[in-house]
Amino acid sequence: QVQLVESGGGLVQPGGSLRLSCAASGFTFSSSTMSWVRRAPGKQREWVATITTLGGGTTYADSVKGRFTISRDNAKNTVNLQMNSLKPEDTAVYYCGMGGYWGQGTQVTVSS
Repeated sequence: QVQLVESGGGLVQPGGSLRLSCAASGFTFSSSTMSWVRRAPGKQREWVATITTLGGGTTYADSVKGRFTISRDNAKNTVNLQMNSLKPEDTAVYYCGMGGYWGQGTQVTVSS
């Protein structure tokens, strides 16, 4: 059974940083491309970043490029999202996922 559990969200001031983590189980993590998406209030889900199986390939939405970094630890079955220089428009519920499976999400709120 695929399980994805996000953590690390919270309230942060504009310009601050947060590190999200996603613990994965129930599938062959090292063989799976992983992604982060987010859903802001009243908006459609937005793709944020993707990382390939060995971590050598990463892609980012233009809205987060240069501020967010996706990484993975195949030994620990985790995928992370380091978020720097956060802006109020980054406020959303963030989800990690693969192959159509998504976790329950973690709330990120950027506000002064």
